[in-house]
Amino acid sequence: MSGFRVWFSAAWIGVLLIGGLVPAAGAADRAMNIEMEDQFGTSCSTAASRGNVVVLVYAERHGAEAALALGRQLHLHFHPTAGQPAAEAWSTQPVVGLAGWPAGVPVPDVQVVPVASLTEVPRALRPVVRARMRKDSPQVPVWLDFEGSLERMFGIIPGEANIVVLDTAGRVQSVLSGKFDDQDYAQFVGLLDQLRRAAQPAIRVADQPNGSPVR
Repeated sequence: MSGFRVWFSAAWIGVLLIGGLVPAAGAADRAMNIEMEDQFGTSCSTAASRGNVVVLVYAERHGAEAALALGRQLHLHFHPTAGQPAAEAWSTQPVVGLAGWPAGVPVPDVQVVPVASLTEVPRALRPVVRARMRKDSPQVPVWLDFEGSLERMFGIIPGEANIVVLDTAGRVQSVLSGKFDDQDYAQFVGLLDQLRRAAQPAIRVADQPNGSPVR
């Protein structure tokens, strides 16, 4: 698959295991919350995005460029108007809809979150790194993983983009790393749409007094 590795996938297409790194048993059944601060000192958490699909794209410094490019590609795929307005509107553009989605029901977003793995940065230099991040990314929040939380929980492949996907309930559905070819990318965005569709509310059917079902 062109260097693209799927370490864990428990999405609606079933379970696919390639390689040796797998989250703890039952991880796909439990909601989890990942918390850290961004370059502005704002506390961020995946729990705040429940109801949406969350894609954490993380890398150490050698993989930062690849992670940035992939994150941008994914964001523009699901928010195509983000490439048009001013930079400050980048993260507030509407997500693309889903065919057949019930009218009046909010469509789950796909929130792509860039995360910088900064375990090598001494505590005394963290303010310097924050300031540099604010200069390099003045509009788009970047989560700063000084403690190596994602690496500890899911592993990391140096020099490459690493991805963790949480479904709309906050459950881990995929852990991946490497480079996408066209087929890989199409399968991946299809997976994200499947996770969005899985959150569609059931349409309740009631019976009228005459026995005819109504919705």
